[in-house]
Order: sequence, then structure tokens, then C-alpha cells
Amino acid sequence: MPRQNRIGTKFETLAKKGEGALICYVVAGYPDIKTSECVIDSLVAGGADMIEIGIPFSDPIADGRTIQAACNYALEKGTIPEDAMRLARNIRKKYPGLPLLFMTYSNILLRTGVDEFVEKSKNCGVDGFIIPDMPVDEAQSYVAAASQQDLMTVFLASPNTSPERLSSILACTSGFLYLVSVFGITGARKSFEDYTRVAVKNARMAAGKIPLAVGFGISTPDHARYMMAAGADAVIVGSAILDRIAIMGRGKADMLHKIEKFARSMKKACRRQLAGRQSTSFHN
Repeated sequence: MPRQNRIGTKFETLAKKGEGALICYVVAGYPDIKTSECVIDSLVAGGADMIEIGIPFSDPIADGRTIQAACNYALEKGTIPEDAMRLARNIRKKYPGLPLLFMTYSNILLRTGVDEFVEKSKNCGVDGFIIPDMPVDEAQSYVAAASQQDLMTVFLASPNTSPERLSSILACTSGFLYLVSVFGITGARKSFEDYTRVAVKNARMAAGKIPLAVGFGISTPDHARYMMAAGADAVIVGSAILDRIAIMGRGKADMLHKIEKFARSMKKACRRQLAGRQSTSFHN
């Protein structure tokens, strides 16, 4: 496994303060690269602890309508992986301690070459990857390449992942475990079923010293508090941010202000005491 990097350091710092992490997702190039950078600035100003930069892909099978639409828009505008890397490089210069992850699909890595993609990502300041369609059974070369560069590999589990399968996933996971909160795809939701709470609790117990982040459908402070109370160490928010980008309202400045305000409300919900876990070590 790779040595601890900015992701692990952030979780350690937040745990000592009794806070959960707010992880925010943007699509590079939606609606353009410059605005993507401005959105990240607003999220950081609002308290985001980590940023996922989505590299647009033509068939994002894990994503719902909002993220699919954003990816399609970015691709139609000509956004390519190199644009996402340029965005990451700019963000790294501005925020030296901010954990950054690339979220994309395995075809993007394979098209470039896994080793080359990982090395380029390292050079532009990225700390890890989320590849939803990369099964652990086929991830050996990817995990090895990332580990060699001290980059984190975040794998996904779902509410119906068996204990045996979860054990295999955790064996390849560094940075944090990404628990899908619901059956289905991404997208803002109004509420969650009780099975989500049970899944979070069980995943938290299984993960041990690996932090647990919960995503898919989280769009309100109440959702964040719900996940934290169930045992999550972080919440991941994506579609709710992209929905606010889509509705420009009074213009770009107004949109950015609303995104910062939204991030602030979500971060406030993450500032709860991690009951009995303030001293937990998240070193891998």
C-alpha cells in the first residue's frame, strides 16, 4: 500500500477535531474549464475538505442523469483528459494541502496506458483515483502503478456487497472506502431507506482503520448528518453541486455564491463529534 498522502493526513486532522470530511465532486470542463476552477474555489471557500475532479467519459455507467448530462456537455465542448490534468495542476498550485482525486472510468486509463496515466496524474498534483468500473479482480496493474507513485486507490462497495467481497475490496483500497448509499446510480435524493444506515454501520465496522466515505444521492445537510450519525467519516456530494451549476440564475457570480453557501451548510453538518473515535488512527 502507498504511504499516507494528503488524503490520509486530512482524515487524521479532521478525526482529531471530531469532524467528518466533506468531499465535493465537479466535472472538468462543465460548463468550461475556467468555470470548473472557479467552482472549486467556491467549494474550498465554503469548507470542502477534498475535491474529486471528474474526467468526462462518454458512458459513465455509475452516474445518473445530472452527471451524465454534465459529462456529455463537457465532451461536446471538446474537454479531454489533459484539460482535467491542467485543472488539477492549477488547483494544486493554489491549494498545496488540498486532497485531490480523479474520478473517471477505466477506459480513460487504458487508452492512455495505466502507468503513463498514473504518472501524469502524480505530476499534476493528484493524490488518488476513483474508478467505479474497475473491479478489484482486474485491478492488479492499476493498484501496483498507483502504489508505486504513493497514490491512493479508492474502491466502491454497495449496501448488498457480501462480507467476503467487501474484504477483497478493502484489501485493494487505500485513501478511503467509497460506500454507495443506495441501490442504483448517482443523483440527488429526498430521503434514504433504513438499509442505508445499516450498510454504513456494517461498512464502518469492516473498514477498520480505512476511512469510510458515503456517496450517491447526498444533497442536504440533513443527509450529511444522517450519514455521520450512522458512522461515516465523510460524505461525497456531486449531483447537488452540478445542479446548481446548471441553474445559473442571475449569472456566474450568483451561481458561485450559492455553491459556496451550499458547501458551507454541508460542512457545518459534518462538524459533529465522532463519538468515541476522536483518537482513531487512519494510517494505512
